[in-house]
Amino acid sequence: MPLPRPATPRVLVEDLRTFWRARRRGHWVAAILAAVMTGGIVIAFLIDSHQLAQPREQIIFLDSWPADRTDDQIRARQKADLDARTRAEAEHRRQLQRIDRNLNRLGI
Repeated sequence: MPLPRPATPRVLVEDLRTFWRARRRGHWVAAILAAVMTGGIVIAFLIDSHQLAQPREQIIFLDSWPADRTDDQIRARQKADLDARTRAEAEHRRQLQRIDRNLNRLGI
């Protein structure tokens, strides 16, 4: 079976013109709204991608330690840091569980 001949751009434009002339006003409104919403989403992604490309200020915090501190002091500080991190993770988990319970209550 032979393939159909490709249409020229003039025939394509005339076909589209005939198609849209037969449409009611509501179809035009829906087509314009669809194009505007799609364009808005694409523009939002473009703006967002440009904001991510800009370098941001980076802050680095350093602790100053005495040179003569003992291993026991180091271990105590590491244990205190671990305890603080564990508490922060537990609090974050608790907040997420509260959000999950609220969403489940709403049926989401």
